[in-house]
Amino acid sequence: MTMFHLIEETISFIKHRIGDFTPEFGIILGTGLGKLAEEVAVAHQLMYANIPNFPISTVEFHTGKLIFGMLQGKPVVAMQGRLHYYEGYSMQQITFPVRVMKALGIQKLFVSNASGSLNPEIRKGDLAIIDDHINLLPDNPLRGANDPRFGPRFPDMSRPYDMDMIQQGLTIAHRHSIRTHRAVYVSTPGPNLETRAEYRYMRLIGGDIVGMSTVPEVIVANHMGLPVFAISVITDEGFHDDLQPVSLAEIVEVAGAAEPKMALILKELVALQQ
Repeated sequence: MTMFHLIEETISFIKHRIGDFTPEFGIILGTGLGKLAEEVAVAHQLMYANIPNFPISTVEFHTGKLIFGMLQGKPVVAMQGRLHYYEGYSMQQITFPVRVMKALGIQKLFVSNASGSLNPEIRKGDLAIIDDHINLLPDNPLRGANDPRFGPRFPDMSRPYDMDMIQQGLTIAHRHSIRTHRAVYVSTPGPNLETRAEYRYMRLIGGDIVGMSTVPEVIVANHMGLPVFAISVITDEGFHDDLQPVSLAEIVEVAGAAEPKMALILKELVALQQ
């Protein structure tokens, strides 16, 4: 079965359960950030495991639930739990939910994640709004035959993140005195963290922060002409000259502490969209 027909089958199942609810915005909630879904006035919830063709999140702190409801008066669909390459999924599986959300009617995509800092000016607990990325993943979600119903064979990536929403996000952060940077995100396969030499290399090639997600979804969103806003919470510091060990528990703790600030920016940003 082709990707197009898989999506049709999935959409048919979802619409049968959500009725005439049409989301305008999609939200992908990353590591330690799933509680933003509690801000949504929920109309419908679907577990990934119950949705045909939908991959199941295997990360222990990712819920694996698709939530439909209202946020700041806007109809949204939120992924509470994202998918990663290191879980063993193909790039097409990882990005399948983005294609489904677009087919459901979303007009913009909001992405959150946790990352490590490569830039000494960006510290643990800060937020970073992503304005460009470097893709170090070993595969691409667009590899293979292109279906023109989704987008062009060679999509442009000169502006992968929406400049207007970046500026709006920075303005919101400044207004609330939230320490927030504009950053280049480096995406790696994971699941291990990086070595000193790898952190040094990623800083030399222009990276500010590094993580294990986001880029595949952003590539597919751009392929479909979907504007993207991405924001990251900095959970650890990969400064190669003084690299300290870090545990998953620390990463989740820092992400959780920063979550209210990220939630505030995302909520106010969604409210601004037309």
